[in-house]
Amino acid sequence: MASTRFRFTALILLVSISGFTQGMLLPLIAVILEQNGVSSSINGLHATGLYIGVLLASPFMEKPLQRIGFKPMILLGGALVFVSMAFFPFWESLWFWFILRVTIGIGDHMLHFGTQTWITTTSPEERRGRNIALYGLFFGAGFAIGPLMTRLVDIHIALPFLLSAGFSVIVWSLMLFVRNQYPEDDGGYTSSSSSFSRFFQAGKLAWVAFLPPFGYGFLEATLHGNFPVYGMRIGHEVSILSLIIPMFAVGSILSQLPLGILSDKIGRKNVLIGVILAGIVCFFLATIFEDSVAWLFALFTLSGIFVGSIFSLGISYMTDILPKSLLPAGNIMCGIAFSIGSIIGPYTGGVFIDFFPGASFFHIITTMLILILIPISLKKEAPLASTQ
Repeated sequence: MASTRFRFTALILLVSISGFTQGMLLPLIAVILEQNGVSSSINGLHATGLYIGVLLASPFMEKPLQRIGFKPMILLGGALVFVSMAFFPFWESLWFWFILRVTIGIGDHMLHFGTQTWITTTSPEERRGRNIALYGLFFGAGFAIGPLMTRLVDIHIALPFLLSAGFSVIVWSLMLFVRNQYPEDDGGYTSSSSSFSRFFQAGKLAWVAFLPPFGYGFLEATLHGNFPVYGMRIGHEVSILSLIIPMFAVGSILSQLPLGILSDKIGRKNVLIGVILAGIVCFFLATIFEDSVAWLFALFTLSGIFVGSIFSLGISYMTDILPKSLLPAGNIMCGIAFSIGSIIGPYTGGVFIDFFPGASFFHIITTMLILILIPISLKKEAPLASTQ
């Protein structure tokens, strides 16, 4: 039992460092490129590097995990992240930084896929929502702290990158004391079976559960990659923006665990519909009050409370629907959906800012939330995985 607790603690601490790295990297590089005169559309396109890395790695994750187990996958992914972070200060080049972002995306996905699948496959059904909510909570906590590192660039451009790499190494070393395990096989996996066929099966059964991770990826990447640019253009200071942006993650920290526990009691779909509706209202109000710092603080916090948990709720929903043999494929599909949203978000937001300077940036977010709410609302409840 003690070793199980230590493993869970190590996994969620790793996820918090991953959140910290992502939360820092998006606004930090967006601000540096904006100050260097890079257009917002190119800035947004550059932000997709992290998620392109996730997509590149996704088809090749499942079988290596079956062969080597969770621990080596997580260790290798973590190493790619902190080594890449340490290389950022060496050469300030658009293409070099893009390659590093892609590499971080690959390492981050290895880390997330390993930790996420380990937690979802070993959590008892009655505590699944709680455990995955803790996973989301610690990621959100790291994400909330990350943007604060943007201020350190005024001291030295290398400082935030090196600090992130150092924190990553410290937490990564905890995994050296965790015993390796392998994914469960209930007969649905064979060495000759196709990963793509299992992706298809997972998508057919649980497609609606992949919409919240897609929406969260879109939301997270646009708020961190585009909003700093938009905020600066409508007159807000970088120092203020670096405090406003983390409020979304702060809000998600406040609600992750309560919403996870609530979803265990009344169902993931009901909770998802409620929080997405509330998120739509928050971002619509943001289109009206975007010039007010006080309103932005309040609305970023409230939107985080409501929609800051849709990624972890989507994972829990997926885990309810799929049999255990398809959970590795389902977790990969959640990562792919998140990455597609994260790639579409910053580029769409950047183009919108360039071509519609008089329109509010937040219209993009409200539209996306409405589009994912409709199919979730119309989807009939699926049977629990445990009954399959």
